[in-house]
Amino acid sequence: METPDLDTDTVSPGSYNCKLQGKRSESPAPSCISMKSDQSMDHPLHFKDRESSLLHRHDPESAAVNEFQTKFRLNLMKKFQCVNGVIINLGTQTLLNEIYTELYITEGDSGEVNNEHEVRQMEAASRRTTTEETPIKCNDIFKPLSEQDKPIRTVLTKGVAGIGKTVSVQKFILDWAEGKANQNIHLIFPLPFRELNLMNDQKLSLMELLHVCFKETKETEMSSLEKVLFIFDGLDECRFPLDFQNTVRVCDVTESASVQELLINLIKGNLLPSALIWITSRPAAADQIPSECVHRVTEVRGFNDPQKEEYFRKRISDQSLVNNIITHLKSLRSLYIMCHIPVFCWISATVLERMLGEAESGEIPKTLTQMYTHFLIIQTNIIREKYSKKLESDEGMLFKLGQLAFQQLKKGNLIFYEEDLRECGIDVREAAVYSGVCTQIFREDFGLQQSKVYCFVHLSVQEHLASLYVHLTFMKEKRNVLIQNQDSKERKNLYKKCSISEVHKSAVDQTLESQTGHLDLFLRFLLGLSLKSNQKLLHALVTQTGSSSQSIKETVQYIKKKISKDLPTEKSINLFHCLNELGDNSLVEKIQLYLKSGKLSKLSSSQWSALVFVLLTSAQELEEFDLSKYFSTDKITETVVVKMMPVIAASRKAIKQIQIDKQ
Repeated sequence: METPDLDTDTVSPGSYNCKLQGKRSESPAPSCISMKSDQSMDHPLHFKDRESSLLHRHDPESAAVNEFQTKFRLNLMKKFQCVNGVIINLGTQTLLNEIYTELYITEGDSGEVNNEHEVRQMEAASRRTTTEETPIKCNDIFKPLSEQDKPIRTVLTKGVAGIGKTVSVQKFILDWAEGKANQNIHLIFPLPFRELNLMNDQKLSLMELLHVCFKETKETEMSSLEKVLFIFDGLDECRFPLDFQNTVRVCDVTESASVQELLINLIKGNLLPSALIWITSRPAAADQIPSECVHRVTEVRGFNDPQKEEYFRKRISDQSLVNNIITHLKSLRSLYIMCHIPVFCWISATVLERMLGEAESGEIPKTLTQMYTHFLIIQTNIIREKYSKKLESDEGMLFKLGQLAFQQLKKGNLIFYEEDLRECGIDVREAAVYSGVCTQIFREDFGLQQSKVYCFVHLSVQEHLASLYVHLTFMKEKRNVLIQNQDSKERKNLYKKCSISEVHKSAVDQTLESQTGHLDLFLRFLLGLSLKSNQKLLHALVTQTGSSSQSIKETVQYIKKKISKDLPTEKSINLFHCLNELGDNSLVEKIQLYLKSGKLSKLSSSQWSALVFVLLTSAQELEEFDLSKYFSTDKITETVVVKMMPVIAASRKAIKQIQIDKQ
């Protein structure tokens, strides 16, 4: 199985030995954004030649520094030349340069903090026009736009989980280490937040921190190096507070302080003011860095539409099969939008290659729940075939992982430590077994000090397992784990009368109450798991799965009742996705009949929401939106325009010559 160009928000520097598979393929034509600078493409700089020239200078002190730099580069090449995410086969990894697919990166930011669920942001981004965006090459993020612009010291790169932030960091480092780009930088120090978390209780100087994390720095005096780059990857994974207002000022690289204090003083420029700083973060956590400390903001947008196709054509050799996969995904707008995320492309390729090929039979996945359940079954079957004697039952393993996924999802954590595992009854030795055999679901990473951190390969996998845990807990124990803060007697009475529809209602209410929408995708999965078709799939993994059709009808009616209220657009859109997961398209079909019949008359709140959902999730791109096609001119009021604003904003062109009667 091939590894995707994915960002599981980790680049583990622990694996030094790579077994290279296959022969080097031709590089594809660059799509939209090239990660190599123009200079490096025209004048490739061969690392070995550079190494030779560095080592043969006459100045002994300069030669020692250059020898250290050369050794440092070689170590970074060993650490980052392989994709340090999902293991393809036991004991083997693959070269990043072999499977890398270009990512779409833009410069600039609205300046607003976006706390919405990342799938909401992804859907909104997929509808956004690109005419006013400024694409930027990853290797150019520290270069001013013109000679008149001030030098750029600190860059903040945003992007949702799995969109490609960490892989962009990895490619930047590898291109530098290989001598292909940014050769004005003398040293690069990658310091992921997940590893800094493990050192936060220590007091040490910046030099001591570097000596601990990069042992080769002990061997040389680095004071003669003019420009270094610190990369702090995964700000959203930071588990210590960043107090920029009340932190002690530290200016000396030999002065001891906490990791938090060292980090803040580096970003502020008190420590090493000539150093470059690159911080990556999921959007919701990015506001921890004061705007005055950031000179450039970039956004990793994942794959645009041509890059999605390019990925599948690189990933699967059978082009006829690739065409069928692309056609299937394009016919399902909600799935095709998700393909902006490289990890989802990998999951889709893994599942659809089997389902549309000869290896599997059955219903082709049409919803997110179906896609992820098939993926879980495929991975579990691989585990079962290879490690049947080493693991407990599939059900026991998935239940514990699901509990971990659910508890940490509530806390907003993607990265887990040993104490998090123990809370869910997972022994560290069990975790080692899980991570050794579930590398495409759950992983154990070794940090700079060989310390251990754990994670699921992507937030959506965590959300799917969390929903599975909630579903199975009810089926096995008739317990709604979403209900909290009741006394034991009250909980006991609730459990007696509880049905799966009550669990669903709790989930719907909590999702709508959330200001950030962090449960949106979890809700889609939870509802989807109650369908008979998905429960048949689940029988391959667990024993008790079922729920009655009456319960599903109750859930559908409850969601429709919520839609009938005047909800914010994105919340109502997510509820329509939920109805889709439950197989109910009645509201959508009704509005489609209205559209076919001609002009629309007065619409209810549910019908307004259905109309917006239908237009936004249409397989056809909204090149031009003309309100008069849907409403008689005398019916186009200010209220109508406000209701249709999400569609107007998503269109490349809106007909503006409309007389609006204000109500």
